[in-house]
Order: sequence, then structure tokens, then C-alpha cells
Amino acid sequence: MGNGLTIGLALGSGSARGWAHIGVIKALSRLGIEPEIVCGTSIGALVGAAYASGKLENLEKWALDLTPKTIARYALISIGGSTFLSSDKLFPVFGEEVGSLLIEQMPKKFAAVATDLDSGEEIWIKKGPLVDAVAPSIALPGLFSPVAFGKRWLVDGGLVNPVPVTLCRALGAEIVIAVNLNGDLVKRVRPRVISPPSQIREEQETQNREISFWENISSQFTSRFSNGKTEPVTKESPADVPRLLKVLASSINIMQDRITRSRMAGDPPDIVLSPRLSELGLLDFHRASEAMKEGEDCVERMIPVINDTLFWEKER
Repeated sequence: MGNGLTIGLALGSGSARGWAHIGVIKALSRLGIEPEIVCGTSIGALVGAAYASGKLENLEKWALDLTPKTIARYALISIGGSTFLSSDKLFPVFGEEVGSLLIEQMPKKFAAVATDLDSGEEIWIKKGPLVDAVAPSIALPGLFSPVAFGKRWLVDGGLVNPVPVTLCRALGAEIVIAVNLNGDLVKRVRPRVISPPSQIREEQETQNREISFWENISSQFTSRFSNGKTEPVTKESPADVPRLLKVLASSINIMQDRITRSRMAGDPPDIVLSPRLSELGLLDFHRASEAMKEGEDCVERMIPVINDTLFWEKER
């Protein structure tokens, strides 16, 4: 179905929402679309690397086995207080599977985007060990530690290029299919919809898990760095004060939404796939099945556009 065109797949950032990339790739494959070029930012780099190296099924199986308890066991606070989670622990299956595989040895062209922590420069990692390309790209500030890369400290590529369309084109893609995980995360003015009781209960349970998770981290941080001198939140504190996870997630969503709009306006992809993932939280890695299903559904909704675009480009 690629019609002889070189197709590039740009997989965007989005933390736990990134499992939708797996669904997108599977659905595209069923349509006969196998991109020769795969570029990723953050979680998109992780999934893209697994796909480009032929290890996507292994990553999918591991993701589907995750539970909230599993995620909670990965929580930690480093001595410097610079991180909440360990990427080595959170994605162990990836390092175990790819080992010392070099990007140059892979059957598909692959590259990842990271950010220089000192200069803010966008870094394209196109060669060398695959693990060394993915690790800095997923190092989301506030959640993961920066990664040493030569003489640089690198962090999440989503800070500068959340959906790496430009990188796909630089590697030779004639058609770019972009997967934007951040399209519906910043609230728009819309009619209020009253959720059914079962959905309300599920949302409350998810919120309670998140609150417990982050309060546990907060207590670790306080006990380690405050020397016992704390000012506990009083019972009179406003009930609607945003908690740590809410502030962090919303800030990241706003930033990446704005950057994505700007970058994609300057270099628009040929096809944009935007899974509807606003209900998935920053750390909802255990909800992989939901994300993957929406990734597949998103492709199904866009089949007419995909067909028209590929046919039109061939005839041009």
C-alpha cells in the first residue's frame, strides 16, 4: 500500500499514553503499511526502537502485564532529589531485549530526539547503541534523571520536538505519518457530559491510587530532606488545590501541546493520527490495553484519509 513511496513514522511523546503507538503500528501493518523510517520522541522513541528492531511483540506483552502495584514498586527518590522513577527499572524489558544492538544494524532506519539540558539544543541520535538513544529521549524532567551522553546531559526530547516530523524528513521520508498523543489533553470549552456511575467510580479509584502514590513519594522526600521540620497541610486547606501529579501532568501537557502545534505548523506531516487519550494519566502505564485499542481505532477512523493521501502522492 506504500506504492513505492518511502514512508516515515513519527511517534510522539506522551508518557503512558505512548502505548497507543503499539496499536497504531499494528493497525497500519494490517493495511499493508510498513514504514521504512521510524523516529520517536520520549515514549515514542521507546516504542519506535522496539518496532524498528523487531522486538515490538515483546514490549507489548510486557506492557500488558503491568499493574498499578508494579508501577508503584518503581518509585524512588534519588539522593539528589532529582528523580521520582528509575527508567532502568521501569523499562527493563527493553534493555534486556536489545542488548548491545547498534542503530546502524537495524532493518529500519531509526532515530530518537533528546534535549541538551544546558543549551536547550535539539539532539538527533541516529547511530550507536540503541539503548543509548532511547534512555535520554525518555528522561522526562521531574520523573526521570538526566542521562549522560558524552559531555552532555540529555533529557526528554518532548521539550523541543514532541512529534519528530522534521527528523523523519531528514532521514529521507517522502510521506510522514505522525502520531500526536497530545492533541486532546489541554481542555477546550465543551458541553458538560455527566458520566455514568460506573465510570465515576473508576475515575475516583484511579485518582485515589494517584494520590496515594504521590503522597508516598512526598513522605519519602520529606523524611529524607527536611530533617523532620515539616509544615503539614491543614484540614482547612482548600479541597481543590492541585496536587503534585496534577500540576506536573498539566504543565507538561500544556507545554507539549503548544510546542507540537508550532512545530507541526512549520513542517506539517502528510497524515496526522491523534488517538483520543485524555482520560489516561501521566503514569497510567498499567492501562496499556486501553491505549493500544484507541491507537488501533484511531487508524481505523483515518483509513479514508490514509488511502487518499497515499494515492494522491503516488499520482503527483
